[in-house]
Amino acid sequence: MSSDIRSTPSAAAFCAELVRSHDFERYATTLFVDPVSRRALLALYAFNVEIVRVREQVSQPLPGEIRLQWWSDMLAGTSHGGVEGNPVAAELQLAIKAHALPLAPLSRLIEEHHFDLYNDPMPTLPALEAYLDDTGSALFGLAARILGHRSDAIDHAARHAGLAQGITRVLAMLPFDSSRRQLFVPLQVLERHGSGLEQAFAGVETPTLRAALDQLVAEAKGHLATALALLPDLPAEARPAFLPLALTQRDLARLSRADTNPFVPVARSRLATLWTLWRAQRSKPFRG
Repeated sequence: MSSDIRSTPSAAAFCAELVRSHDFERYATTLFVDPVSRRALLALYAFNVEIVRVREQVSQPLPGEIRLQWWSDMLAGTSHGGVEGNPVAAELQLAIKAHALPLAPLSRLIEEHHFDLYNDPMPTLPALEAYLDDTGSALFGLAARILGHRSDAIDHAARHAGLAQGITRVLAMLPFDSSRRQLFVPLQVLERHGSGLEQAFAGVETPTLRAALDQLVAEAKGHLATALALLPDLPAEARPAFLPLALTQRDLARLSRADTNPFVPVARSRLATLWTLWRAQRSKPFRG
């Protein structure tokens, strides 16, 4: 990674707007930390937005592979042009330097999102967990580092937080993913309950499909309960990194209801998101 990159206030503003527009939930959580940490968190989350959006910006896998490779090369310091003019890259490099962020989890995050470029179904629950470990869990752990803390206990909490949030997002994104014939719900779980790929793509709830989704809800609840139980043992300054769990808890409550149609997308208002986070950051698990 180059040490010559210089960032600017306009680059920071670009990252903030990118996250606000494409990942408002994570953007909103940064409003509850100090300005220096907030800038670095927004750089991290803007990087994540750029990686996640690659699938939406290409119609074929090869252009997506090229874009992801550019980011891998940037981290490795072997990029051939464009870094100086990329505000997200500039801000990310500043955050890496200021907070001693390790490059390995950032590189693995990129690598895992190669899966997104293809329409192969997620094969098994362990495969989904491995994917989420290197994406969502990594973001929780890196966010805690930005807030000044790292430990085995934080990494343990981050793993369960990422699994809870990630599985919940898989369920929430089912209407969108199924419409483009992409499946993150593990095929193994579907088949265990007598469902399958085409049922998921049909967009119609069936008892067997519902049983498979209920298993994932239960998995997410278990990881959420573990993460929340671990929070009181973490340094108070690190806990704001885990604020997204308040939104996961809210979404799991909806997904658990018997009258919830998994193929009907739900749009949450930004005000409701801010209210949920404001209440959570004043509660004991997150405040200390």
